[in-house]
Amino acid sequence: MSAGCIHVSVQVGKASPRTRIKICGITRPGDGIAAAECGADAIGIVFYERSSRTVDVAAAQAIVAALPPLVGVVGLFLDADPSRVRSVIAAVSIDLLQFHGDEPPEYCAAFGRRYIKAVPMKGDVDPVAYARRYGDAAGFLLDSHGPGGAGGTGERFDWRKVPAALGKPIVLAGGLNPSNVSDAVRAVSPFAVDVSSGVEASPGVKDRNKIASFISEVNRVQAR
Repeated sequence: MSAGCIHVSVQVGKASPRTRIKICGITRPGDGIAAAECGADAIGIVFYERSSRTVDVAAAQAIVAALPPLVGVVGLFLDADPSRVRSVIAAVSIDLLQFHGDEPPEYCAAFGRRYIKAVPMKGDVDPVAYARRYGDAAGFLLDSHGPGGAGGTGERFDWRKVPAALGKPIVLAGGLNPSNVSDAVRAVSPFAVDVSSGVEASPGVKDRNKIASFISEVNRVQAR
């Protein structure tokens, strides 16, 4: 067990499924390794040029090359030119695409890859109607941005707005951190949780102790 990582065993026979954990906005190989060693199921790499956590192809390749096996890699795009997406997925080993902008369903499906679609949970968006348009999505990431926003603000939304069923796995994001993620898991029972700024020392620089604490809190709730 690596220093700074706390692992909690889940009880055998627990009825509810385990909540998966994605650490997003990885910009350095060491942070990806830390996330994996602390028990993250997946990391997210941002390819949105205006984000403080964006990386280029060379940096993304280095991050992926440093990961141990069986850790998923999610590539995040926001209203990118299709040629940009194609160039990235041709050069970087990405397991799942995440579209975080106003991309229409036909755009998301055009790359022949499994994808998750971010659903804005602020403003007047009906999440059920919004998600219904993306019938071939592998799941939906519910984030705290409004229509046209980018997320990644560290703000949370009202978890009572999460629909009872979207017909696909839900990834809960938006303002999660080690102090509130256990409440989020209890309130929503999501398929997965996604954190970025909540486990950072500064934008784009992860804090290993915060990662360990975040993952420990998710596991602690599920061990009961």
